[in-house]
Amino acid sequence: MNPLESDERRALRRAVSDLAGKYGHDYYLRTARSGEKTDELWQEAGRLGYLGVHVPVEYGGGGGGIGDLAAVCEELGAAGCPLLMMVVSPAICATVIARFGTDEQKQRWLPGLADGTRIFAFAITEPDAGSNAHKLTTTATRDGDGWVLTGRKTYISGIDQAEAVLVVGRTADERTGRLKPVLFIVPTDAPGFTATQIPTELVAPEKQYNLFFDEVRLPGDALVGDPDAGLLQLFAGLNPERIMASAFALGIARYALARAVDYAKTRTVWGPPIGAHQAISHPLAASHIEVELARLMTREAAYLYDSGDDQAAGEAANMAKYAAGEATVKAVDQAIQTHGGNGLATEYGLATLLVASRLGRIAPVSREMILNFVAQHSLGLPRSY
Repeated sequence: MNPLESDERRALRRAVSDLAGKYGHDYYLRTARSGEKTDELWQEAGRLGYLGVHVPVEYGGGGGGIGDLAAVCEELGAAGCPLLMMVVSPAICATVIARFGTDEQKQRWLPGLADGTRIFAFAITEPDAGSNAHKLTTTATRDGDGWVLTGRKTYISGIDQAEAVLVVGRTADERTGRLKPVLFIVPTDAPGFTATQIPTELVAPEKQYNLFFDEVRLPGDALVGDPDAGLLQLFAGLNPERIMASAFALGIARYALARAVDYAKTRTVWGPPIGAHQAISHPLAASHIEVELARLMTREAAYLYDSGDDQAAGEAANMAKYAAGEATVKAVDQAIQTHGGNGLATEYGLATLLVASRLGRIAPVSREMILNFVAQHSLGLPRSY
């Protein structure tokens, strides 16, 4: 893989950075704290084609790859406007529908997902399953030509913004009787579907929800793709999710580091700016190196995914997610430390990033599960879980 991005990708980054710069972190925090949404930014990004840069041209997208969408997500975050729903709606849901949906599903959903006029949520996590997709208890049973969905999900982002949810459930294999994963598009206004908000300390426009499916009846065309290819389809969505989660985290890291560097250049206490002292400059330099290494790993994962190598992309996406999560936590922590007491002041807008930076270590897959994966699949060690 060429580690250098194309001229087109770099131009895309500049354009997105210019757009996000019109809004900035103050706008982001103001809307989040007031309980509002970053609708203006989302809608403008959609109109300019940034949310659908990876969607096929025939469905209103830009015809690019997940690497292009990751660049958009990262630049928004680097300008102080990390949009979590980008990881969910265009990245996971649009990608899965574009790869596996029926022609009718593509025509119906992709144009709106591409221009941001439609927002989907994604639901896989369950209270008693955690990261174990094989323990999911949300089940779908045949009901004539349709389906009946029963179960629950937890920590699902943006339900109050979404018109539908791409739900990972399980259904019985008619040949073996064993449960297999399947994906359904479930409207958020479907009878039997309810959601309750989970209070969190995360300051963000996107809220978290518990979902309940009480015999939700779905038409036959709510099923996405082939019912016998659910696992393949699931991981085709999870790899972009990890790549985008990496980009989301790296945007936050870059924003925090930029604020710290600006502060270190201008803050004076004993004569020269504090950035002249190695106790300040070396940790910032080390953090910058870690962020850049994680960016390279994220680009490699996106390149492998866009080239069609799902297996290699899975390994790289997990590594990128781990590297970005670790680098972001350290970057935010060092940015706050560089500011001293000002790092906790509302005026500087850094303290809220403490919780946001932890997302990179926890969601959508924990650092511990990534280490399990790498130990087993990359190093060939015995399975440990």
